[in-house]
Amino acid sequence: MNHKGTVRLETDRLILRRFTTEDAEAMLANWCNDSDVTKFLMWQPHGKIEETRRVLAEWITGYEKPNFYLWAMQLKETGELIGCISVVKQDECVDMVHIGYCIGKQWWRKGYTSEALLRIVSFFFEEVGANRIESRHDPRNPNSGKVMLKAGLHYEGTSREADWNNQGRCDAANYAILAKDYFGGKER
Repeated sequence: MNHKGTVRLETDRLILRRFTTEDAEAMLANWCNDSDVTKFLMWQPHGKIEETRRVLAEWITGYEKPNFYLWAMQLKETGELIGCISVVKQDECVDMVHIGYCIGKQWWRKGYTSEALLRIVSFFFEEVGANRIESRHDPRNPNSGKVMLKAGLHYEGTSREADWNNQGRCDAANYAILAKDYFGGKER
């Protein structure tokens, strides 16, 4: 893959950008301190702003690496920070990136996450040269699977007790799209 790092991207309604230290309060208020948002994630809600600032500091340091991808999702209309989308795992041997995301409850079921994921899919295939983009979710969180389907990923099956989150050990519903599917069989 030809890594570009976390570059600014846009959709019709969103700006996907790097996080800054000034984002801590919005992150904490809009999603990081909400147990409904973190229910199926691998991290606990942040109890204090210091925790959010610590996480942000780690992320900002990560931006120095060209293969580090983590975007803040910001509404164009209001400038409000509503969530994040990132590469949580990658494999250079098969040119694969695994995408994870989370969004504040106030913006659930409005299509923002699908819109962001669609843009990330095009970025990784068209600009980075990925061959496979994948994601997964706990089957008890079916709306996450709907996001993946809307972004063009295909359901590949469920791995039993293959993952964990704040609910404990769980199944993993797996989704992916390949470059040849994205490009319709045409050469890149």
